[in-house]
Amino acid sequence: MIGTHAEGRIAVADAVIRLGQGAAAFDVVENINLTIPGRQFVCLLGPSGCGKSTLLGALAGHLSLSRGRVAVDEEEITGPDPERGIVFQQHTLFPWKSVLDNIAFGLKMKGVAKDRRLEEARTYLSLVGLDGFGDRYPGELSGGMQQRVEIARVLINQPRVLLMDEPFGALDAQTRLTMQELLLDVWTRLRTTVLFVTHDIDEALFLGDRVLVMSPRPGRILDDFPVSFDRPRQRNLVVNPTFAQMKRHCLDLLRPEANVHPLPRLTPLGLSAAKRSAFENH
Repeated sequence: MIGTHAEGRIAVADAVIRLGQGAAAFDVVENINLTIPGRQFVCLLGPSGCGKSTLLGALAGHLSLSRGRVAVDEEEITGPDPERGIVFQQHTLFPWKSVLDNIAFGLKMKGVAKDRRLEEARTYLSLVGLDGFGDRYPGELSGGMQQRVEIARVLINQPRVLLMDEPFGALDAQTRLTMQELLLDVWTRLRTTVLFVTHDIDEALFLGDRVLVMSPRPGRILDDFPVSFDRPRQRNLVVNPTFAQMKRHCLDLLRPEANVHPLPRLTPLGLSAAKRSAFENH
């Protein structure tokens, strides 16, 4: 059965990640400080090479910090754990296993009996809209369907945190929009904490409760602002004046010169009364 998730509160303190050795070493991210409350959907936006995926790797437990601390629910992250599920841009499904067996794989590793894990897998297969495809193999599915299976395979472990590294970046535009809507529908049902990496501003503003904008390498948090539009989100949101204002702000932040001359942060406390009202009334 689809269960209730633990809190999933993410805390990053003074995080620095340095890669390479000797004179070739360089900082990928520096002095990252952030807190993400449990069950919040946060989008991490930034230019290519800014360290978004590197930070996600540290939260997944695949990379170690050079300095600082990362924790979930006050438990320091020291390595990978199914309670911090990660979805990549390219799926990692086993091509020789059926869709149902791919989804059930995590439960198999936990020693769950076959009948029970397949029943659970069918539940998650239905959750991502793929009823009837359990006996297919990954190579028989479209890219969007493969990502649906990947999401189900991660979610069946009921992670406290779902980390998503540009999961729709390789999809065509129409499929990408469909997958965004599917993800929001799934998240509304499960309410696990999501940290979603993207370089697409519209995607970040459509999906997130909150957007973090990173600078070019070494990555720092340039701004952290709420996206307070009502849910469920509608596609006509993109013509909303407040949406357009947020998009312009993100575009300004992502200009190369913004890293040299920081722009004002777009937060409710920093807005005029009229603009603050616009945030609070959507």
